[in-house]
Amino acid sequence: MFVLLMLFLFKYIDDLIGKGFEWYTIMELIGYQCIVQIQMAMPLSMLLSSIMTFGNLGESYELVAIKAAGVSLRKAMTPLFILVAIFATSSFLFSDYILPVVNLKMGTLLTDVRNKKADFLIKPGIFNNTIPGYSIRARGKNKEGTILYDLMIYDHRGGNTANNVLMAKEGYIYNSPDNSYMILKLKDGIRYEESRTKNSKTYDPRQQFTRFKFKETEQKFDMGSFQQGKTDESLFKSHHAMLNLRQLDMYIDSNHIKIDSMGKAITRTLDTRYNIYSKYFSANQPGLPKVKEAKIKPYKDLVADLVPPEQRTQITMNALSQLNYLKEDLNSRTLEFKDYKTKDIRYRIEWHRKFTLAVSCLLLFAIGAPLGAIIRKGGLGLPVVMAIIFFLIYHIISTVSEKTAKDGAISSAVGMWMAIIILAPLAAFLTYKSTTDSALFDIDQYKLKAEAAWKWIKEKFGKKNKLKESH
Repeated sequence: MFVLLMLFLFKYIDDLIGKGFEWYTIMELIGYQCIVQIQMAMPLSMLLSSIMTFGNLGESYELVAIKAAGVSLRKAMTPLFILVAIFATSSFLFSDYILPVVNLKMGTLLTDVRNKKADFLIKPGIFNNTIPGYSIRARGKNKEGTILYDLMIYDHRGGNTANNVLMAKEGYIYNSPDNSYMILKLKDGIRYEESRTKNSKTYDPRQQFTRFKFKETEQKFDMGSFQQGKTDESLFKSHHAMLNLRQLDMYIDSNHIKIDSMGKAITRTLDTRYNIYSKYFSANQPGLPKVKEAKIKPYKDLVADLVPPEQRTQITMNALSQLNYLKEDLNSRTLEFKDYKTKDIRYRIEWHRKFTLAVSCLLLFAIGAPLGAIIRKGGLGLPVVMAIIFFLIYHIISTVSEKTAKDGAISSAVGMWMAIIILAPLAAFLTYKSTTDSALFDIDQYKLKAEAAWKWIKEKFGKKNKLKESH
């Protein structure tokens, strides 16, 4: 969980640093992310814990004692299978009831965090443009950053030209009681204003120029864009990751109705525009009235043979305009159809994901337990390496197949269950090997086999060389 959480923080570090968030906002976001990452952490933890547990039992010869007592490994694993089944059922209920709500809460909070601007920060000698409509520069500031020296403020709210400039020797920054405004208390300064008519495009030597001198004044800045807003959660409720099984079924059905209606509308458009939908060519089409095929005279040039010369240009132009209209209509409908089809794929993928999380816990336990019994190593050494290898295999297969399903190359069911389908025979093979006391990962055994093979090769080639020498 710590590693997965660090990956999340590294991804969104630019959106979190320098924005003045309260500590509870960061902790709330981290808490939501921890809950979301359970769907990846739980299968990995099942795999790692099962390898470590049975590796420790094998290393201390407790599995040998269990088998010597007449208890098979499959029977000894039964209580753990029941425990993992309880975990898998809990994970299914978690992914159906808790995870959609957490995704909704985290999605809205992450949107607010990313939309919030960085805190107002003045660096000496550099213009700051974070406040909309203003450019502020200070030559220096005190250690606390509350007092600024030799200030220059450009007001761009009236346009792009810098026709409003304020300069002051000193400025004190503080916030309003509701933190919606930043107030800059200025001392000993001058304000220059240049009034120019909106319609004036040429230089006017008589335009008004005003200069104000002040001992003390206040400049108020709206800090609404720096405050963390609250996004309406209803904007994200239709997202596929924020729906449970019942809602996904409802959205899949409604989206399927829209897809069917879109297909019927396209068919009606084609039937209306193409009067050439002829009874001659539709004789053998399924679902259409069967009529006898008419013998059509072959033409070398249909337009030249049938259309009079004075009507050819008009007919050709009418046909082209009809085709252009039909093409534009179909292009717009195709984009809309693709949008509905993409939603349908995402909804179906999320529907299957509710079940694959539970089944993956059972699958990876079925791989990890016999694997630990075979390698007979406990602790955090070899078991961690083996767990990472097998989990990476599972994660890569599931990620690639899910992406392929999102692209529409394979069905959603096959894409989401591909990793489980591929690794299930491996789990059965490892279980068989562990029950038969196979030394599948025993390096010494492979060394002996390699030495025996090398000895056989040497003897075989040695006999051939002796036969050649004798001849």
